[in-house]
Amino acid sequence: MDPTRLPVHETLEALRRGALTATSLVEAYLGRIALLDDALGVYLTVAADAARAQAALTDERIRRGERLRPLEGIPLAIKDVLCTRGLRTTCGSKILGSFVPPYDATVIVRLAAQGAIVLGKTNMDEFAMGSSTENSGFFPTRNPWAIDRVPGGSSGGSAAAVAADLAAGALGTDTGGSVRQPAALCGVVGMKPTYGRVSRYGLVAFASSLDQIGPIAKDVRDAAILLEAIAGHDPMDSTSADQPVPDYQAALGQGVRGLTLGIPDEYFIPGLDAEVEGAVRTAIAALERLGARTRRVSLPHTDYGVAAYYILAPAEASSNLARYDGVKYGHRAEGTKDLVIMTGRTRADGFGAEVKRRVMLGTYALSAGYYEAYYAKAQRVRTLIRRDFDRAFGEVDVVVAPTAPTPAFKLGEKTEDPLAMYLNDVFTIPAPLAGIPALSVPCGFSAGGLPIGLQLIGKPFDEATLLRVAAAYEQATDWHTRQPALDHG
Repeated sequence: MDPTRLPVHETLEALRRGALTATSLVEAYLGRIALLDDALGVYLTVAADAARAQAALTDERIRRGERLRPLEGIPLAIKDVLCTRGLRTTCGSKILGSFVPPYDATVIVRLAAQGAIVLGKTNMDEFAMGSSTENSGFFPTRNPWAIDRVPGGSSGGSAAAVAADLAAGALGTDTGGSVRQPAALCGVVGMKPTYGRVSRYGLVAFASSLDQIGPIAKDVRDAAILLEAIAGHDPMDSTSADQPVPDYQAALGQGVRGLTLGIPDEYFIPGLDAEVEGAVRTAIAALERLGARTRRVSLPHTDYGVAAYYILAPAEASSNLARYDGVKYGHRAEGTKDLVIMTGRTRADGFGAEVKRRVMLGTYALSAGYYEAYYAKAQRVRTLIRRDFDRAFGEVDVVVAPTAPTPAFKLGEKTEDPLAMYLNDVFTIPAPLAGIPALSVPCGFSAGGLPIGLQLIGKPFDEATLLRVAAAYEQATDWHTRQPALDHG
């Protein structure tokens, strides 16, 4: 048995039975990373020594007969936008190329308290700005299903790590779809929780009113386990919601009978790939056979989501990224004694093209004379999108839609056309604008063998129902059992 192929819940059982040791498990993952990661570009930093040390401690706990914690000995990959004490955190940017945080993000503290092991930090679009992981300041990540294709973004490294069995599970972040879109393109499960469900303390900010941390997993049960580990109120994050955390695994076996699923007209539009539409409609029919009712709903302001997002997110980014001035963090340009010139050169050297584009867009939108015309109007559109969902959830329990309009596209195919790249997030942007949870689960493959994702969008703090629907669908299909043709030698 190759232990890297097991989902988290089966790995936990193997550890508890003594069929595996944490040390052998970590070595299996490190061996696979050594074998494949030069070709895939998943990791920016591999924490091999720390992972081995943690695995040895886990094995010692097991030998002493201590009670095992919920994630005891599970090796995880962490998107490199989450602070890890003593371990480099770059945000995929050269400006933070040597930054080592002095503290852990709350989600890292919670994973450690549950016994999880951090294998390393995964590649990403710089400061989470992108949909393909081609905007990394270091190298692109490739899709394990076709290495000439992108894995999606910005959490492309985390999604590819799970799909290629280079980690048992992973954390990503979702601002406009950066967990769900790469999960769809890599054939794994990805969830964006409700805004406030998971603490963002220690998450390096891109767009503070949108950013949210979420799990990426091999199946729905693993996503439930990981979400349960990281969710909950945190006084260190003023946006953290003081809401009880349900037993997400308890919801998984309840089926979909009695639930009403909404099919939004605005998500089945010209430009949607025919194979994606076919797979999603087939998945909806499967849910109907399982006992769910379906009905059409309208989310009429969906068309304005991309435009509103690309005002609001760059505006917040232009403010958040002002802190990278060559004084407080990371890279500093040499050769000048003038502070203004040094700051300008530092940012010119350290930021990539997409980050500069968004900072300029955001600065313009916030500038005197344009604030009302752009930023304030985008905020009003955001309210309308939230009201669309409120009305829909008065009639249905879950909205069902495609996650991405196409399967994974080729590396370089959209890098020269930012608008084409931005439109790849057209179906994932509305949920974070509304602050509500959403999940992507595999629902098929294209004729070329590329994964397709089904998106489930839910009511605020009702992640349990999303997991319930996803689990019912997953149990009725076998898409999640397929794996890319990579060397397991």
